[in-house]
Amino acid sequence: MSHLFCFGLGYTGTALAKSLMADGWTVSGTCRTAEHQKTLADDGITAHLFDRDHPMSPDVLKGATHILNSVPPDSHGDPVLDAMAAFVAEAQATWVGYLSTTGVYGDRGGDWVDETAEMAPTAERSHRRVMAEGTWFVLWRETSLPVHIFRLAGIYGPGRSPLDQIRSGAARRINKPGHTFSRIHVDDIVAVLRASMAAPSPGSVYNVCDDEPAASSDVTAYGCELLGVEPPALVDFADAELSEMAQSFYRDNKRVINAKIKSDLGVTLKYPNYRAGLASLV
Repeated sequence: MSHLFCFGLGYTGTALAKSLMADGWTVSGTCRTAEHQKTLADDGITAHLFDRDHPMSPDVLKGATHILNSVPPDSHGDPVLDAMAAFVAEAQATWVGYLSTTGVYGDRGGDWVDETAEMAPTAERSHRRVMAEGTWFVLWRETSLPVHIFRLAGIYGPGRSPLDQIRSGAARRINKPGHTFSRIHVDDIVAVLRASMAAPSPGSVYNVCDDEPAASSDVTAYGCELLGVEPPALVDFADAELSEMAQSFYRDNKRVINAKIKSDLGVTLKYPNYRAGLASLV
């Protein structure tokens, strides 16, 4: 029986879990709070409490045929590798995935990047991702662990999209000419991961994004059009008084190429652009 163990059953991990369970898979994994643990249990998912300060027994990995890590690295490194690397290597899984981010490419002045591009992160959190990727690849080379890296663009989907921001009154339209973001619907992430599981290629890296990088102001305006509300006024980036975190996203400007998930994994995106994705969520 196929059994996924997912470190970090958050938004993406839970979406993958539910998709696999519908096909008869066993899914277990980790979360950080007892409340979330109960919610997952109600969905039929066995979750173990885990973080850097609360390790768990390696026995939880017994029987896992596939392992996914969606836990972000912290200032000390990757909590999963620091606590469980030896046990992950011994688990004899046929597929191991690590969810990284396109932030590892840094700022390219709006140029296109693919998986062969040099990693040149600008934000601290992206530097941590580069280090974590490197550590996973060391584990692959030293133990033959079947590691796959997935560099995700901005994730959206049910309950987590510009539509939700518009409905809550929190949406803003920042004007920074020439600046674009790449994004990906959670259902398409699930499709990519499942395609990789079906055709493992250890050592591979995949960009996971849609076909059309776009300005966030355009995405918000289209969401407002779908909802039949007036879009918020454009605010120049220099006047926006964004948080340091928000500003860091605007420092990097690149367009991410997704050709490899199509050529190597045979994936056809269900939502190839933000218009298709947002329309499905209305």
